[in-house]
Formats: sequence, C-alpha cells, structure tokens
Amino acid sequence: MKLIRVENPAEGGKIAFTLLKEQMKAGAKTLGLATGSTPETFYQEIVKSSLDLSDMTSINLDEYVGLAASNQQSYHYFMHKHLFDAKPFKENFLPNGLAKDLAAEVKAYDQLIAKHPIDFQILGIGRNGHIGFNEPGTSFEVTTHVVDLEPDTIEANSRFFASKDEVPKQAISMGIASIMQSKMIVLLAFGKEKAEAVKAMVEGPVTQDLPASILQKHPNVVVIVDQAAAELLD
Repeated sequence: MKLIRVENPAEGGKIAFTLLKEQMKAGAKTLGLATGSTPETFYQEIVKSSLDLSDMTSINLDEYVGLAASNQQSYHYFMHKHLFDAKPFKENFLPNGLAKDLAAEVKAYDQLIAKHPIDFQILGIGRNGHIGFNEPGTSFEVTTHVVDLEPDTIEANSRFFASKDEVPKQAISMGIASIMQSKMIVLLAFGKEKAEAVKAMVEGPVTQDLPASILQKHPNVVVIVDQAAAELLD
C-alpha cells in the first residue's frame, strides 16, 4: 500500500488522473468508478483534459435500490453529470436499481465483471470504513450483492436528499472480493471526518469490522489523502 499525502482534494484529483493516464498507456481498458463527493476532483481532471476514453469500458461500484436512472440522486445520473456526458466511453455499466429480480441482477453484474476485468479501480472510504456499500461485518469473500445500508451511511448520504427519510435503505454493490480482483486500486480520502477510518485502514488489523482494511492484502494500492484525512497517521 503506497500512501500519497496532498494539500487538498484538487491536488489529489490531479495525482489520481496522472495515475490513470499511466495505466492507460500501459494498456488499461476497464475502469472501476465510484460516486460521491470524493472522486469529483478526479473526474474534473478527466473532463478538462484531452484524454480519449472512447475505447474504454467503465463499471461502477454501486447503485441505490429503488431509484430510476433518471432520478437526480441515482448514481447513473451522477456519473452522466460528472463524467459520461462530457467524456463518452465505449461502454458504461452500472447496476440496475429498478431490477425486478435483484438476485438475477447481482448474478449478471458478477458475470459482467468477469467479462471485463477491472484494470484501474477508484475508491472512496466511508466514515465507518466501508468501501463501495460494503458495510462493517461484510464478508471479504462476497461478490456483488444487495446491501442493507447502515444508519451511519444513510445519515452521511442524506445531505444529497431533501430529507433522511428519502435516502434508499438498500443498494446493489460490487462486493469486496470483486473489488480485490482489480489490477490497481486508487483510494481517495479527504477531510477530517475520514481520519479515523484512514488510520484503521492503513495501520490497523485486517478485519471485517473495517472493510477497507482488506486493501492491505492487495498488491497494488495507492492511497491519496489530504492533510486532514491523514492527521491521525503515525
């Protein structure tokens, strides 16, 4: 696990973008993408660049259950707003939050990942150490699955909704085993509220109580943190 400290999220986004360009030059074809405020500076760097993604495939980590792709709080909407509308890909894949058969959707997403192995995976980290929507206690062996969201996660995501009651209570998420299959992982963490999770991820034991700690076992992980997120690290 390589740790890179930056002054602010803007610098973090630039470094993540540089890493992406290096991997694309080395032959990367499939990007694993994340949503939320953390990767926004990374996407901004891509959008304002001349980088051509028209031969690339993207696979997103997750999507809320019950939200249509047209819903402004869906991750489909987020990705189009922040990246896809400005930078067309060859193919974009996200879980279908309105799937009538969630078990079938989960199985199909696993098959999709197997068909398009992820070369470069962007991650954030939750305040409780979750990656994707893999909450504390999630098995390290699980692949794509339906998640019952923890109260902390619902509370953290409520800022994007009119009220906490509107936040979906479930999501479809790429599993920890799926994430760990990625050839390279770049995790971004910004802000003081992420400091405890970052310290536990980097310096603590590998435990299902802190899902991101499993990244210690991956052979190619870069963690990019600003000063606030890194303040508790030894």
